[in-house]
Amino acid sequence: MQADDLAAYLDRVGVVRPTAPDRAALAALQWAHVRAIPFENLDLVVAAAGARSIAIDLPSIVGKLVRGGRGGYCFEHNTLFAAVLTELGYGVTALAARVRWLATAAMPRTHMLLAVDVPGDARCLVDVGFGGTNPTAPIALTAGSVHSLHHDRYRLRAEDGGLVLELELAGGVGTWSDLYWFTLEPHHPVDFEVANHYTSTHPQSRFLAGPICALTTERGRLTVRGGEIQRRTRDGVEREPLTDGERLLEVLATEFGLVFRSGTRFRGGPP
Repeated sequence: MQADDLAAYLDRVGVVRPTAPDRAALAALQWAHVRAIPFENLDLVVAAAGARSIAIDLPSIVGKLVRGGRGGYCFEHNTLFAAVLTELGYGVTALAARVRWLATAAMPRTHMLLAVDVPGDARCLVDVGFGGTNPTAPIALTAGSVHSLHHDRYRLRAEDGGLVLELELAGGVGTWSDLYWFTLEPHHPVDFEVANHYTSTHPQSRFLAGPICALTTERGRLTVRGGEIQRRTRDGVEREPLTDGERLLEVLATEFGLVFRSGTRFRGGPP
């Protein structure tokens, strides 16, 4: 990553460059990232002139997420975060997971996450690209560990030679749901090119069904999906149906910082 790209990234997320690659700096970067850069699939479902492809090389990602003021999905977020952490002195290994959240059958390894080695500290699971249930801080890569983060509790469970990241469901203390299963096998950019092709083109990909957008806030989570926006806080969930295309554009601009021209429409979204 170029020095000016790193400076632009730190400005985008509102963080001063850390003085050392320690656990506290990693946690601060992750918390800042998930609040500043939305998770979104909007290029895949723009209706006018057909969908746009998703490029996951680092220069394209920097141009879109850092300098272009946009968001992205897991390959974009975690490729960017990996480059930032590497430049700051962390050891980073890219991993791939089978998503179980909202899945009804076994899924291919189409989610990217990171294993981060913190000098003098534990190895951590770090993920800034899992939408509305995204972890907001590093999680020690130890089976059985439970982590109470900013808005949710997470747990790692050993299974079939790998690990499952679980989320404690809101309102159901002690009720856990699988997010994804993964191993510690390193993956390479070409592996994610294949996964990205599936995710962005396969007819059964959930990312082609309609607009998806998520952002973590100080108070909770914002999620656009399935024709509504959900605003989740500790007080509960507020749901607003999005039945008008212009109202969706207003929500994207005011609540996610994503500005599109009036008249823009998304396949699977409101007219």
